[in-house]
Amino acid sequence: MNHRTTGLLFALISASLYGFNIVYARMASFAGASGSAIVVYRVFLMLVLVGIVAAVMKKSLKAAREERGTLLVLGVATAFVGICYLSSVAYIPVTVAAVVFYTFPILIVLASPFVEGTRLTPSLLSVVAVATLGVALVVGPAFGDLDWRGLALAFGASIATAIQFFAAARCRRTGVMAKTFWIHVLVLPTAALISLAAGQLAPPSSLAAAPFAVAMTIGGYIFGFVLQFLALGRITAVAAGIIYCTEPVVAAVSSALILGEVLSPLQIAGGTLVLGAIMTNVMLEQRRLRDAPLVPIAD
Repeated sequence: MNHRTTGLLFALISASLYGFNIVYARMASFAGASGSAIVVYRVFLMLVLVGIVAAVMKKSLKAAREERGTLLVLGVATAFVGICYLSSVAYIPVTVAAVVFYTFPILIVLASPFVEGTRLTPSLLSVVAVATLGVALVVGPAFGDLDWRGLALAFGASIATAIQFFAAARCRRTGVMAKTFWIHVLVLPTAALISLAAGQLAPPSSLAAAPFAVAMTIGGYIFGFVLQFLALGRITAVAAGIIYCTEPVVAAVSSALILGEVLSPLQIAGGTLVLGAIMTNVMLEQRRLRDAPLVPIAD
């Protein structure tokens, strides 16, 4: 299995973990645990875990000098993704948050000619259109009586995610462990300041209101994040963006099983479209990159 195929697999697993993550974040919000507080404490936990693993494995946490500016962008963008997306489900249902948040693959594809010099081929645009249609069908609830704060937060998370994907695809020389560490060093103060400004920085004891939901939210994030950055060091932002359309499908199915939401035949058809678009994108990506020179990946 070459590193690009591995990247696609990592992205798929990461997207699935994020899909579970947002459902448990909504459960935690029902019990009174705010999204902002969860972000702050999960970042702190991530830093502790990375520090321990790096010490045990004797891995360097040094960032490549030429990528420090990119890491700064990644840190700020990652903070906004977590806070905006997890906070949005306190105001709007998971399915609505997902459909607004998952405008980011469209933003990535539309911005890619300017950021990465990618040519928007008819086949790529068709895949994006099918994936977008599938997402809309899966998470297409009635949009009446929605809180504008939730919609604004979900769309803010979408913009931040597009920035995160482009920045991560350009950060290839810094190892994944060092990348994860320094991004979260930047995320922690950013998240804490935003939480303080919003008046939502509760003490750690507040997370005890929903211990299982909080643990699932934090665990899904930690493993999903590591796999995401392993993937983004191996595939393009456009390819990853389409793969991550798996997340709202997983979120919709999980919300049906865990929160009692019912999937209609139309939603099932939408999930099939998303999965078909992902498989098509994998084949197109493999064909496009089959003869391309390999790029060294930092460990």
